[in-house]
Amino acid sequence: MNKILFTGGGTGGHVFPIIAIAEEIKRNDPEASFSYIGPEDFTAKTFLPRKNIKTFFIFSGKIRRFFSVGSILLNFIDMFKIPLGIIQAFIIMFFTMPDIIFSKGGFGSIPVVIAGYILRIPIFMHESDIAPGLANKISSRFAQKIFVSFEQTEFFPRKKVIETGIPVRKSLLNGKKEDALEIFKLKGEKPVVLVLGGSQGSERINEVILDSLPEMLKDFEVIHQTGMKDFRRIEKECMALVEKDLLENYHPYFFLDDNEIASAYAVADCIVGRSGGGMISEVSMIGKPSILIPLPESAQNHQVRNAYAYAKNGAALVLEEPNFTKYFFLEKLKAIDKEKMIKEAKNFSKPLAAENISKEILDFLN
Repeated sequence: MNKILFTGGGTGGHVFPIIAIAEEIKRNDPEASFSYIGPEDFTAKTFLPRKNIKTFFIFSGKIRRFFSVGSILLNFIDMFKIPLGIIQAFIIMFFTMPDIIFSKGGFGSIPVVIAGYILRIPIFMHESDIAPGLANKISSRFAQKIFVSFEQTEFFPRKKVIETGIPVRKSLLNGKKEDALEIFKLKGEKPVVLVLGGSQGSERINEVILDSLPEMLKDFEVIHQTGMKDFRRIEKECMALVEKDLLENYHPYFFLDDNEIASAYAVADCIVGRSGGGMISEVSMIGKPSILIPLPESAQNHQVRNAYAYAKNGAALVLEEPNFTKYFFLEKLKAIDKEKMIKEAKNFSKPLAAENISKEILDFLN
């Protein structure tokens, strides 16, 4: 029986591709068993056990490369967390002894990768962005194979690299418009805009959307994933800002589960969100127009670079945050070239990413 250990930073961008790979491996090797070691996180705790992936949570730290009193203090604390995480991961792996480690990156993966290297367990890894973060730069020294999402991905030795794209859960591709009308109580009379801020939401995206709602809801229905922290505030403020007869066109949710996001993707006429590799991969796979707002603080400016690489041939519009204002956003939203975006999104997509990665893993193990 093949034993595969996954690790990652714990966010949706790490956890969901892991699930896609595990599902594909299971389809080809029903006897395979899966486990996960990483930081304790809502997404990992919620979704991995549902897929029969045994979870172990460990300490992990993050190196902050900006100067402030707070960052110095947090880096000092994390200097102790990382060695503790390595010890925890070493003990778990010593007794479970997986056949291979697959790392999705993020600082939560570093203790696992280092402990795995000490135990001489083969390591494969995946990078979602054009510009790798520090965690994957460190991990790449120990990895035998590195799967990447973009042809332009930097830093890694080419002899290790295999371009695959980002694995996407098949369940996201099977949503139905009819289900969406019921789930979100849509009127179905106007184009639907789906706003996503990532698994934790985005306060800055929320602010512009909230400011835009009084005008936006005249022409569109809006499904808005706000994130848990901002949900109550958005819900209250939109009641004061938006005319009562337009409120029925607005559908805020703090989080969307697998069925909800699949249905939202199916019904959406345009998707608004950040430009992490996972977001771009999902939007391209379902072939939908999109407006991307890169996170300006992303490491190595990778979200900006992801966005422009994706939008180069017309698959999306990019609005960097200084330009992401109410009137400019509404102007762009109303002027999108839907047919061109659908065509170029599908041209960009790599629908066999999960299959290709799982094949590499199983070929190695067998």
